[in-house]
Amino acid sequence: MAVESGRGSEAPGLPSPFVVGPLNRIAAGIALLTLLRFVLGAVLPLAFDEAYYWLWSKHLAASYFDHPPAIAYAIRAGTSLFGDTLFGVRVVPLLASCLASWAVWRSGALLLADERGAALACLYFNLTLMVAAQAMAATPDALALAASALVLFALAKLVVSKDGRWWLAVGASGGLCLLSKYTGFFLGAGVFFWLVLTAQGRNWLVTFWPYAGGILALALFAPVIAWNAAHGWMSFKFQFGRVTTGGLTARYFGEFLLAQAALASPFILILGGAGVARASRIGRAAKPVALAAALMWPAILYFLEHATHDRVQGNWPSFVFPSFAILAAYAARENWTGRIAAPTIAVARKLAIPVAALILVLVYAEAFFGVIPARDPIARLTAVGFVPVADDIARMARTEHARAIVTTSYATTSWLAFYLDRKIQVVQLDEEFRWLSAPRADSGLGHAPLLYVTLEQKKPLPEIVKRFSQFHLLARLERKRRGAIIDRYDVYAVSGWRGAFVGREP
Repeated sequence: MAVESGRGSEAPGLPSPFVVGPLNRIAAGIALLTLLRFVLGAVLPLAFDEAYYWLWSKHLAASYFDHPPAIAYAIRAGTSLFGDTLFGVRVVPLLASCLASWAVWRSGALLLADERGAALACLYFNLTLMVAAQAMAATPDALALAASALVLFALAKLVVSKDGRWWLAVGASGGLCLLSKYTGFFLGAGVFFWLVLTAQGRNWLVTFWPYAGGILALALFAPVIAWNAAHGWMSFKFQFGRVTTGGLTARYFGEFLLAQAALASPFILILGGAGVARASRIGRAAKPVALAAALMWPAILYFLEHATHDRVQGNWPSFVFPSFAILAAYAARENWTGRIAAPTIAVARKLAIPVAALILVLVYAEAFFGVIPARDPIARLTAVGFVPVADDIARMARTEHARAIVTTSYATTSWLAFYLDRKIQVVQLDEEFRWLSAPRADSGLGHAPLLYVTLEQKKPLPEIVKRFSQFHLLARLERKRRGAIIDRYDVYAVSGWRGAFVGREP
């Protein structure tokens, strides 16, 4: 993975302020983007996954069905300080995004040997829709993104200082990434690529340090392994079982590329791709920036291959964006020749920042004001308009003297638990594997009047028929934004549980 030697020179004619404006101007732009992220995090209703992870935080464990436990502990820390509020749920991921930005800037300064290039990398990083969305939300991606930025920084310090003790920081950051999301294994594979395929890396293989870092990462991850061993390896089977899903098809490949073009923004994506290609060239010696490309290659190869047989969710590659942003800045600061490369990069330099900023303006306008009149994508993903629904359900529960609300969907369970009157118990009747650390519901609930809440059904409800002898529809509630219907919820009064009552009280 070695590349040509020599320091990349600043490309001539780069437009200011769009590419290399004064550092204070770039820093001000990054600060503004960070502030907007904090404001949005404090006011945007929770996505159902965020509410789901918030429920995890109420019953901490060494791991969970979907992911490792870091997000649950992060939310628990935030809500311990700020209560069960939107900001309390999101504050630790938001702070982690600040740490990630710092790590990208400092890594860029080390790998590019160029402070303005480092600032540009940090600006690109914060301008991407991927970072704007994932670093704001209380999801595993937010923490994995920050941890991967710290892995990159520790490796950059290692390359520049040649001090083996930085391998311990690499191992600690890698362990934190694994505790956040299993995609941390791709970073480990990237480190292995760099160790084996570059002269700089191979020099470390005869020392103690990289093995010490690997042992430290595995030690931090050991509780997740132990939890999986005690629970039939359910989390590993669920996540790693996706590797072989589906047959060969071109259906998802274009979808994956379009999603990344939107999440990175088109011209930052062009610069990042060009940076990966140039930093991966073979030459007489390895530039430090080749490290960033090595960290990305295992994920690039896997996601491209996965997209040939199954859908790649847009957020999955988020953890490579620290390296990607540095490589985009590297490409923007290099001299390019060639009939195609030179004009393409010239256009990308000019348009990368304004186009990315325009995309963010449109997304933030949609998030704050709901400017799209139909099929509002952000409202559909988040609990916009859910509070009136929860209030109506609470009133019906009191009128019907219901002892609890029961559901058969973890998304509905999670939103109800967060937005409903906390005095009203919520119980999910199925998917017990999602709530193994939560207490079992009181068996006496089976003999009590209950409300069953579900998204509107187009056919008879087998869940009700199978579980209850008596049921009738009370209401159909509409979740709306500015008069447009987002979802409909059916609320049933149910009683006469068949058999022994089961369920968890998450």
